[in-house]
Amino acid sequence: MKASTDPVNVKQNAFAICAATFLLLCFSLQVFSQQSTWKAPASADKVVNPYSGSSTFAAEGKKIYESMCVICHGDKGKGNGSAGVSLSPRPANFLAITVRHESDGAIFWKLSEGNPPMAAYKSLLTETQRWQLVNYIRQLESNSK
Repeated sequence: MKASTDPVNVKQNAFAICAATFLLLCFSLQVFSQQSTWKAPASADKVVNPYSGSSTFAAEGKKIYESMCVICHGDKGKGNGSAGVSLSPRPANFLAITVRHESDGAIFWKLSEGNPPMAAYKSLLTETQRWQLVNYIRQLESNSK
């Protein structure tokens, strides 16, 4: 089959190729940002959130999140904050299925221990404040359903 050299067809083909490439790139970045090899130890899964389901704790966690986390994780927790898009590895997308399936204890452990470029918050935030963040992350997940 002979390729068309009609300028309209060439422009349409070029646009279609560019659009497909853009969509593929966006999809790849979304999938990449949701993949994580950072695993909490199995012992973290046994740690029970003493404030699970507390809307009061989630509200306090939101305040902490907005002052310390939103810059990397974004307003909705998708890992797309203004500082996060240039980080490697990318910040966690809290709405991703991998994070949703993590235990509260695992998330608490990750907040506490950090993993560069993610800071360790064990010495910056109290245990209560870290549980407040866990509750807020769970609220973000619930709000996205």
